[in-house]
Amino acid sequence: MRIDIISIFPGMFAPVLGESMMRRAQDKGLAEFAFHDLRDWSGNRHRKVDDRPYGGGPGMVMRVEPIVEAVRAVRGMAEPAGRLILTSPAGRRFSQSVARELAAEKRLVIVAGHYEGIDERVRMVLEPEEISIGDYVLTGGELPAMVIADAVVRLVPGVLGAEDGAAEESFEGGLLEFPQYTRPVDYEGHRVPAVLRGGDHAKVAQYRRRQSELRTAERRPDLMTGAAPGGGAPRGPVGGA
Repeated sequence: MRIDIISIFPGMFAPVLGESMMRRAQDKGLAEFAFHDLRDWSGNRHRKVDDRPYGGGPGMVMRVEPIVEAVRAVRGMAEPAGRLILTSPAGRRFSQSVARELAAEKRLVIVAGHYEGIDERVRMVLEPEEISIGDYVLTGGELPAMVIADAVVRLVPGVLGAEDGAAEESFEGGLLEFPQYTRPVDYEGHRVPAVLRGGDHAKVAQYRRRQSELRTAERRPDLMTGAAPGGGAPRGPVGGA
């Protein structure tokens, strides 16, 4: 998978997406990142990509020309042109199911918004898919772009190093992950449950499923859209970002 990110702060990405699992994904040849400075398409010597909004109001608005020209140029740098994503508070909510959907793509092109907003004609001309990672305000779309890239790339087959590496994590199957333990068996009176030390894999699986259901019902009941603790499998998660 290739992910291109267009931003006015392209230097923010390599320190994050160049480490840990993202680094290993690149070393394995399973993921490729390219970061592009939107200012390269500013069209002026001051490299200015924003301007005052028509109608007045606070803040600055990102201009249409640099974004459209940058997207067209970047999409032409490799094949396929890629699925175009705009980070936006008006977009659909990012979730594990959306991450799985995007992980099936060969290429993503992500535009990180900034300032007060972007010229509406960007949407009219490019028709990007808009995605929000949650209902809160950030200073720009760079962090959301990183979140999307990380969540998607780790689902690319082979990245985690095991076929079922992501199968039992939170939000997979609509449940939070079950409690995990490692050595020592006893720490300040808190002991690892005996069932996890008994060697009966069927009982372990049953215990973990039950714990996932209880934890989800307690902490994220909004995810329990199709099952109560002890009941059948729930539908997919409604959140996750």
